[in-house]
Amino acid sequence: MKKKRFFAWVAIIAIVAFGFMFPLNYYIMKPGNAYELSDYVKVEGGDEPGPGKLNMMTISMAVATPFTYLYAKLNDTQEIMTEKEVLGDSESNKDYNERQLHLMSDSHFNAKYVAFKETGKEYRVKYDGIYVASIVPTAAADGILKVGDEVIKIDGKKLLKSGELSNYIAKKDKGDTVKLTFKRHDKTMTKKVTLKEIPGADGRVGVGISFTDSKSITTTPKVKIDSESIGGPSAGLMFTLEIIDQLTSGDLAKGHDIAGTGSMNEDGTVGRIGGIDKKVIAADKAGADIFFAPNDDISVYKKVAPSLKIQSNYDEATAEAKKINSDMKIVPVKTVDDALDYLKTMKKAS
Repeated sequence: MKKKRFFAWVAIIAIVAFGFMFPLNYYIMKPGNAYELSDYVKVEGGDEPGPGKLNMMTISMAVATPFTYLYAKLNDTQEIMTEKEVLGDSESNKDYNERQLHLMSDSHFNAKYVAFKETGKEYRVKYDGIYVASIVPTAAADGILKVGDEVIKIDGKKLLKSGELSNYIAKKDKGDTVKLTFKRHDKTMTKKVTLKEIPGADGRVGVGISFTDSKSITTTPKVKIDSESIGGPSAGLMFTLEIIDQLTSGDLAKGHDIAGTGSMNEDGTVGRIGGIDKKVIAADKAGADIFFAPNDDISVYKKVAPSLKIQSNYDEATAEAKKINSDMKIVPVKTVDDALDYLKTMKKAS
């Protein structure tokens, strides 16, 4: 009897362990948390925080297990996503995490750049090379470059901006060999790459990578953004507003608890992000009374795929707020100036 009971407990423990720990080829996306930005953004000698709060929102993304998959099926605040939807056709978890952290780094750059332009404060931009964001499988650079590498020279010619690499490669033919000098972590190396047709690129010849500028910004006063553990670019708008708040006198939020999301582009436009419905849920749970949502232009998507059912981030956020009976006001923004104009005309919290 005791043996039967023992083996029954062993079986139960094994089933529970399997249910909670066995990884599936799916991801679970669910609401994350609200983070008060004054805890993460520090402007040297900046204005002290007022009673209002500016918050960045996150989503939680984790590999599914049998139990979490089942729970997500029964919970309409969580979303099940395939590996391909999250990682694409070829990206590994490591590459995905690397790319997300770089996107967050770009978000920091753009937030500082736009905030200092808006306030007329001093800044200087330095271009350091070309960041490798992804590599096309079986393309010329596959097995030579890695996501996260920083290409600094081609055939001995120093590269600063991504356009310089594109222009140089455009003059080459299939079978030509180029020497790429790049940094990987703290090590610099040079390797030969033989150009060939890029898979899926209609015969176009190249190295087969997607890339962005690797750049840095020096500001006066200095700004420190401590959020490296939170990947992705979606806090760009809120970073920008927090920096402006600390660079200027007064309480930009006027006593309100303000949340929001949206990437920040160098020209001050606010970009579309994923999972905005989850962020609305998280903001409502955190007690925010105002939520900035990108009012992005979806006309391009409709032209490319007219059958695709797609809404602007603002429409998605509004629909989710209505669905959960939230009193939070959803405010559409196309640019950082839209957000600033709203804050300037907003009444102080009572």
